[in-house]
This record gives sequence, C-alpha cells and structure tokens, in this order.
Amino acid sequence: MEHGTSDTHARYRFEMLAADVFDPLQRYLGRRLPADQVDDALSDTLLVMWRRLDDIPRDAALPWCYSVARQTLANHRRAGRRRLALTDKLRAQPRPVHDETEDPELDTALAKLSDSDREIIRLWAWEQLDPREIAVVTGLTTNAVSLRLTRAKKKIEEEMARQNPARAGHIRNESTQEHTE
Repeated sequence: MEHGTSDTHARYRFEMLAADVFDPLQRYLGRRLPADQVDDALSDTLLVMWRRLDDIPRDAALPWCYSVARQTLANHRRAGRRRLALTDKLRAQPRPVHDETEDPELDTALAKLSDSDREIIRLWAWEQLDPREIAVVTGLTTNAVSLRLTRAKKKIEEEMARQNPARAGHIRNESTQEHTE
C-alpha cells in the first residue's frame, strides 16, 4: 500500500508542477523553434521532468525546467542538423535503380516469383552475394537459401522459355548445318 501512495503523490506533484510550468515552457520553446516543433520539444521536456521529478528543486522549479527545455532545444537542433546533413547526403547519391531490368521477359518472370524469392534472386544476381551471405541478410538458413535460389532460377528459366521458346534452346541455323550426301 505504501508504494501506491508514493506513486499517487509523485503523480500529483508532477501534475501540479506541469500545470505551473507548461505555459512558460511553451512560450520559451515557441520563441526558439518553428511552431510545428514546439509540441514535440515540450513533450520531451515534460518527459524529462517526470523521469527526474525527485531532482527538481522545490524552490527553483521553473529555472530548473527552463534548463531542461534548453537542453531539449539543443537536442532538437542537433537532430535537425543531422536530418539536413542526411538529406543533403542522400540528394548527392545517385538515384536508386528501378526494380526493372532492361529485359521485359525477365521482368515478367521475376514478377511471377514470391517477394521473398525475388529478393533472394536480386541479392544473388544484383548484389553478388553467395547463399551464405544471403542467409545472413534474410534470416534463412544457407540450405534454405540454396534451395530457394535453385528453384527460383528454374522458375525464371521456365517462364522465360514459355514467353519465348526460341530463347530457351538452340535455334537451328540452316546455313551452318552440315550437308550429308
């Protein structure tokens, strides 16, 4: 029962403190951040206040809370700079290649595979990974990857042969056949 009383007291103290500092902190953050970021920063500040409730001095609660808000503001600004740097870095990178190949028949054959088999084929063909490495990426066993890779390649081969029978085998070229007399 003692524990419950302590939790109730802490909650009551936090609610009273939050009611006292909410508006001043919101104004403080509102003068320093874009409007769409104020609520997140205020929420982060209140979360720190809740977690460190016992550290808040009773005779200087608002200045202590301003200090937390100031640190939260610094964190938000750092995160914003990291976001901008990442955005700039991503813009400088070449555009990702579309999932299609230069071969419409191959695209059709790949589209008939399950998503996981298509990913295994891509990891093998495009990323040049071996079955052991593909197993690490996919979380499958190496044996499962080998089996699925073999089956997927066979399905692709069969689908491409169905689409274009001449492509699947050898075409007789009459001009190169030997003449027997």
